[in-house]
Amino acid sequence: MQTLKCTRPWRGLFLSSWRRLLTQSCTGNENLELTNDVKHRIEGHWRDKLSGGQFNPKEVQDKYYVLSMFPYPSGNLHMGHVRVYTIADSVARFQRMCGKNVFQPMGWDSFGLPAENAANQRGVEPASWTEQNIAQMKDQLKRLGCSFDWNHELSTCSPQYYKWTQHLFLMLHRHGLAYQNEALVNWDPVDKTVLADEQVDANGCSWRSGAKVEKKLLRQWFIRTSAYAKQLLDGLEDPTLRDWRDIINLQRHWIGDCDGHAFTLLTSASGLLRVWTAHPEHLKDPNAFLVLRSKHHLSQLKDASSLSVENPFAGTTMPVVFGDEVNFPAKCDVYLAAPSFSDEDKELWESYGLAFSCNGGQEATLNPGNWELLRKEVLQTATRLNVGGYRVSSKLQDWLISRQRYWGTPIPIIHCSKCGAVPVPEQQLPVTLPPKDSPKEAFLCECPKCGEQGARRETDTMDTFVDSSWYYLRYLDAQNSEHIFDAQLANRFMPVDLYIGGKEHAVLHLYYARFMNHFLHNCGLSPTSEPFSRLLVQGMVMGRSFRVKGSGRYVPESEVEIVNAKKNQAVLKENKEPVVMGWEKMSKSKLNGVEPSDMFNEYGTDTTRLIILADVAPTSHRNWSSATFPGILNWQKRLWLTLQDFQAAREDTSAPQVDVNSEDFLADDAKLFDARNFYVKGATFNYRHAHQLSVAISKMQGLTNSLRRTPKHVLRHGKQFERAFAAQIIMLAPMAPHFASELWSKFVAIPGRLNPASDELQWSEDVLAQRWPDIDAAYNLDLSIKVNGFENCVIKVQRTLLDKVTHSDALDIAFNTESVTSYLIDKKIRTTNFVLYPGIEAILNIYVDKAQKTQKPATTSDDAEALPRA
Repeated sequence: MQTLKCTRPWRGLFLSSWRRLLTQSCTGNENLELTNDVKHRIEGHWRDKLSGGQFNPKEVQDKYYVLSMFPYPSGNLHMGHVRVYTIADSVARFQRMCGKNVFQPMGWDSFGLPAENAANQRGVEPASWTEQNIAQMKDQLKRLGCSFDWNHELSTCSPQYYKWTQHLFLMLHRHGLAYQNEALVNWDPVDKTVLADEQVDANGCSWRSGAKVEKKLLRQWFIRTSAYAKQLLDGLEDPTLRDWRDIINLQRHWIGDCDGHAFTLLTSASGLLRVWTAHPEHLKDPNAFLVLRSKHHLSQLKDASSLSVENPFAGTTMPVVFGDEVNFPAKCDVYLAAPSFSDEDKELWESYGLAFSCNGGQEATLNPGNWELLRKEVLQTATRLNVGGYRVSSKLQDWLISRQRYWGTPIPIIHCSKCGAVPVPEQQLPVTLPPKDSPKEAFLCECPKCGEQGARRETDTMDTFVDSSWYYLRYLDAQNSEHIFDAQLANRFMPVDLYIGGKEHAVLHLYYARFMNHFLHNCGLSPTSEPFSRLLVQGMVMGRSFRVKGSGRYVPESEVEIVNAKKNQAVLKENKEPVVMGWEKMSKSKLNGVEPSDMFNEYGTDTTRLIILADVAPTSHRNWSSATFPGILNWQKRLWLTLQDFQAAREDTSAPQVDVNSEDFLADDAKLFDARNFYVKGATFNYRHAHQLSVAISKMQGLTNSLRRTPKHVLRHGKQFERAFAAQIIMLAPMAPHFASELWSKFVAIPGRLNPASDELQWSEDVLAQRWPDIDAAYNLDLSIKVNGFENCVIKVQRTLLDKVTHSDALDIAFNTESVTSYLIDKKIRTTNFVLYPGIEAILNIYVDKAQKTQKPATTSDDAEALPRA
């Protein structure tokens, strides 16, 4: 039997035809008006066809990790979600088009009290309530057109995730960084849980329930973040941190000046007491004692009058007294008094009638010449005994992570009457949540250390900030069942290149995430100490609110008659009662929210994406008003009409012949060459460097204006028009992927193509697979020379040359430019700074001081008398 060799010549043709079918326009040659119905038709057609690009975990050279803060699954997206995820997706799609291996994951911050309360109200399990919300929000995110990598999806309430949160807790415990201690805590009597200080408002009420917060003494779990305070403070100077702006100051203020040392010492009441001092050597004083504020929780103990604290540095027991007359360190309620070092403390010792035990020989060892040596000995002993000694501010407290609620990560500790608090063995993780309202017997177990029955599992769960302190690492290896994550994978793709989220998380979440990454870096699991290189802190979406002036009651806009919008004057339609208008964060309670689904239904997803990005920078608050919509709506219509005009011009067989080499035609073509490069340069800078996406939109709208002004014969025969229009659609794609895909599919189907397939334009691929438009090599770019921040001159340099300009080259150019040298003639150069944005621009900053004028020497005795004497 003869064997036939099949070369399958049809395969390439089939794949090519198949690809064309997948990316074919849904409106074809129809000359349609761009109505909302047409937009919905376009989005329905392209929704499942959008190319998101595939993350390759083996390719590290051009990696780009863009991460938006993951949401709490409330069940519905709000406009704040729409803003942050549209920003992130636009940047991710842009970076893919620039050839980057982009990783953009998504998951769910799914533990927490809101889900527990909502589930209780509905009589369902928190797990089922949360899963339902996740499914609903996931569908909404897909409708938003975001190119998330769902293969790396995670949920913090999944045992597959919180197993490793528990593993992380045990790592901290082994390193002496997780401990239990009694503390006076903020107690919410409605939600029946502990609140951090930051969750209590200025009126002493709970941030969530609104109840007046009570103080309660409870045994709680802490993470010793103070051990990393100095490291975290110094990390804010890390040169890899970009665009942190005022977040640096917020973090620095939270941590405080690390001008002292904190020690955790054992009290006679079997608890731990934090003792902070700027002078650790004072702990060598055998007469040292402690003064606690009279309202300190230890003053409530029955034997408070005989309370003492072990001092392992002097081998003594320090007496504890209560009073308010000393100068306590800032935000601190414990004062270390050292009579042998301080006359003031000696007087204080005498006023309390404490016994003095120091002899002359011991006093000799405490003389000022030995203080540095004594300090060193104290700190070394503290490290050996694991009782602190860390550099820290007096105000910074350790992280209290215990929460008295069900829906959270169980703390993997077993309490045994013989052995105390025993860590759950690693092989028994995860410690899963029992069914809601389980009897107390469900928490009984065997002690893993001594085997005694009747031991009890810890019933507290962890603060949800623990779950979100390390999720950015788990994303990389979300399905790993053997390890917390692959350290080699983290080594290739950390740190996060761009982290996007709200400013409300700029202190606590960032502080805890930075702490956890510093810890994992010290353990050799994360390649860098800082987890996030660049931040984009987006502003809130604000809605117009209406409050009745007398009562303060919020009313919907439909009940209001606006008298003067500029002056914020309005009245109730019903009775003309004055109404106060304002802009506030969108909220259901303020009746000023906008449902994203309503926007999608009325205007379309891509229009909503463009509106949320337009007009204001991502970092600014966005006042949501329909008055701003026409700009985007009209721009989309102009793009649609431009495409129709282009198609008509190319298909017009009756048009007269044109001399494409004529002076007029070449001039028009050259205008489009300049317009394409000018606006591509501006849009690229704002996509890549400034992240001012609103300005990128303005630049693209400028290019649209240039395209609309082009004569019809240039549309028909202009090579540069074709290039400029292609660049226009490609640059639109990251922000409006459905609309741009439709424009592109119609654009490439138009006959008479003038630009061949090349690296610049791949006519057989969809728009999201195109390379980002580049600046032409012959185009002249700006080398700006500034003096003390003010522009002195701009020198035009061809793109190929500008990309090679160095700091030294720029200085040579500046010092050979008359406007620069004439201005600097009486100035003293302090320093210079050079920034190059390849393919965009270069900036040389020269910083100068005005030179001092020298006085003429005296020539007569009279002049000499007039001069000031030294």
